[in-house]
Order: sequence, then structure tokens, then C-alpha cells
Amino acid sequence: MHCIAQPGIETHPECVPSSSVLRFVLSAVLAAWVLRLIVVAFVYQGFLDPGRDHWEFGFEAGRVAKSIVTGHGFSNPFWAQTGPTAWLAPVYPYLLAGVFVLFGIQTKAAALAILSLNSLFSALTCLPVFFIAKRTLGLRVAKLAIWLWAFFPYAIYFSADSTWDHSLLALMTPTLFLISLHLEDAAGIWPWIGFGLFYGVATLTSPVVLAVLPVLLGWPCYRRWRAGGSYSLSGFSAVLALLVITVPWIVRNYRTFGHPVFFKDNLWVEVCVGNIGNSLHWWNGEFHPAGSEAEAKAFGDLGESAYVAAKRQQALAFLEQHPAKFVGRCARHALYHWTGFWSFDHEYLLQEPLDPWNIFFSSTYTLLLVLGLCRLWRDNRETALLFTLMLLLFPSVYYLTHPEMSYRLPIDAAAGIILVSYWLTSRFTSKRGNTEQANVPTQGEVTQSPHRAEPTVVSCQAG
Repeated sequence: MHCIAQPGIETHPECVPSSSVLRFVLSAVLAAWVLRLIVVAFVYQGFLDPGRDHWEFGFEAGRVAKSIVTGHGFSNPFWAQTGPTAWLAPVYPYLLAGVFVLFGIQTKAAALAILSLNSLFSALTCLPVFFIAKRTLGLRVAKLAIWLWAFFPYAIYFSADSTWDHSLLALMTPTLFLISLHLEDAAGIWPWIGFGLFYGVATLTSPVVLAVLPVLLGWPCYRRWRAGGSYSLSGFSAVLALLVITVPWIVRNYRTFGHPVFFKDNLWVEVCVGNIGNSLHWWNGEFHPAGSEAEAKAFGDLGESAYVAAKRQQALAFLEQHPAKFVGRCARHALYHWTGFWSFDHEYLLQEPLDPWNIFFSSTYTLLLVLGLCRLWRDNRETALLFTLMLLLFPSVYYLTHPEMSYRLPIDAAAGIILVSYWLTSRFTSKRGNTEQANVPTQGEVTQSPHRAEPTVVSCQAG
């Protein structure tokens, strides 16, 4: 069987043998995991440093996981026994606690296990990256995107050399995006309920995913509405399922602290850390218990609720007195998020000696992303709008608090890598003299393009 691209006819995904696609995708997943495990073998010993009671092993998540395993419950995000906490969302600390139960608390085996698991999450992210690209931009783009993710330096570093939740969230975010793309064609409400349940788990991993909920839930509803189909019951079912997962945690927080705490309570602390004082750096440890002995003592003396309330007052006072400075700081956060640039000051570079290399890579990558998005706006405005909304909304909270390179990983997986692949693929096709057909699959390829204004058409012939 071979496929010939023809304009004006509906696509047929069965033209590509599913077994060959499966082998291709699984080979990328396996290669990505092996590559990350090789890195793990070189870096895992760094997490065995006993300094500050093994602080580097999971940071706050590691402290809470240790508290869970030792019988103190979801508590004590720092060093003192400060009682129950809402400093973190619960999914990743409980996952880390499970690793501690199986392999010991902050042991060599536990370090290898959690780094290998995070590496697996990162490798599995190849799956949603591939299928998002295939559904929206075609098989050729998908083939490039999956391998770019497999070798993406940030994906490797923040999985193989991190005991935080970066890789898990980077797997969940594009998976939610992929499910959202399929909901418009879903029969019945059960797929919508499943979407809502999974969204609830992702929210309890990191509430930042709620920033794109209006897009990921609104998009399939809009597509159904435009096609004349029903959507209100489906959308309501998804929201209800999300609430079923998340409300028990909110109730727990209210009963524990005596006032509403929606998922996490450290937002105002992060606002202080990212905006008050210390113009030299994007993170001011003088306002965080992890970076200041005085703040750690204040956290222990006041307790979490009183400490967070004091930080809220401090942050609001800063916003009231220095609104222009806050806006300027937010702009710098956004610039850093997408380019890696904060400062070339000598003292700053002493703290961040690898920043020049990071600026070069991050800025180049972002430039390719923007070029891909611009080309997509030219080729298909509806799909471009979807990707644009994802890129704009997901990192918005980090502009208000503080940025880190790891924070862009989920949106890189959901949109960035795919847009870079789209531009590179388009450029390669153009150089071969097919400028007008840059998005049309070559022989043996096929694309599902439900978001294309002019869908690519493929007919199948035996031969």
C-alpha cells in the first residue's frame, strides 16, 4: 500500500501501517530513556550529599516525603517540625515517599530510582509530543519533533539530574493537550470525565496547569459548537470530574489551617523572592526559608500559616509602593523565561557561570519557535491560535513570581518543540523546491489535520 497526497480529500490515518509508526515511536522513547539513564550514572552521587540534612535530595518535596514515611504525615517542608503543610501540592511528595518506602530514605538506591523514574517520565513525553504534532501538523513534523525531544538538552538535564517534579509535569501537560485535541471527536461523556480526572491529578501535581484549562477545555467545546454539536454536558462533566479529584485536598487544607488554601499556600513567598530587593539576581534567597537561616527560623517560630500571611502583607506592600518596579521586574522575568538572559554583570555571572551558553541556546531555540509560530499563522490561523494561547497562558504565573529554566519544560513539550520542528521541516521542504506543499506528506506519509483550513488529502492505493 502506498499513499498519494491529493488536495481536497479527507485524510486516512490507516494509510500508515500502525506497526511501523509504533516501532518508530517506541524506538525514540527507548533511545531517550537510555540516554537519560547514562546521564544518571554520572550525576546521582551529587544527591547523596548529607549537607543540610540531604537538602539536595528533593528539597521541600524530599523533606515532606521523609515526613510522610516517618509517620508525621504531609508536614515539615523544611528542617524544623512545623506541622502540616500546604507548601507543595501532594502528588509528587507522595510519589517520592513511595520511592523512600521501597528503597530507603535518601539512600543511593532511592536516588537512582527517582532519577530513573524522572528520566522515564521524560522519555515517555515523546509519545504526546509525537501525536500532538502528527494530529495538528503532520507526520513529517511529528517524526522530527519526537527526536528533538529525545535529545533536547533541557529535557535531559531536568530529568536525569533533578529530583523535582519537572519531568512529571512535562509529561502531564502535553498529554492533557493531546486528550483535548481528541475530545471534539469523542463519543459520549466518558472521555470528558477521564480528561477531567486526569486534569485533577495534574493540578495536584502543580496547579500551574490550571492556567491553560480555559484553552484545553474551551477548545474542544468551541470546535463542537462550530460543528453544530453538543458540548455543554460534556464540558460540565469534565469540570465536575476535576473537582472530584481536587476538592478533597482543598477540604483537607481548610480543616488543617482553618481558612481556605487552594492547592498551595506559598504564592506570596515566591512573589517576594522574585521581586523584592536583590536586583542582581532573579531569585532572592533572603526572602525564602531555603535560602536564609533567618527566614527558616521565622518559618519555624511563626508556623506556616502565620509566616505565609506575613509574606503576603510584605508582597502587597511592595506592589502598592512600587507598581512600576513590579511591572519592570515581571517584564524581566518574561525575558529570562524565553531567552535565559538576566544580566551580564560580573557578580551575577560568578553565581551563574553557565548563563552565556544558556542564553545562546535558549534564545536560538526561542527564535526558531517564534519562526515556526509565524509560519503557522500564515498557513493555518486556527491551529496557530491554539498554540499561541498555550504559549501565552502557561508561563504567566512565573512572570509574576520568578522564572527558572525548568519552568518552561512543560510548554516546550506541549508546543515549543513542535513549532521548532514545523519551521525546520518547512525550511527543509522549501529547499527541495516544494515551498507551496511544505505541509503535505510525502509518499508513504499521512497527516491528520482536523485544524487545517485546507486539509491535506490522501488516497490509498494497493501496490
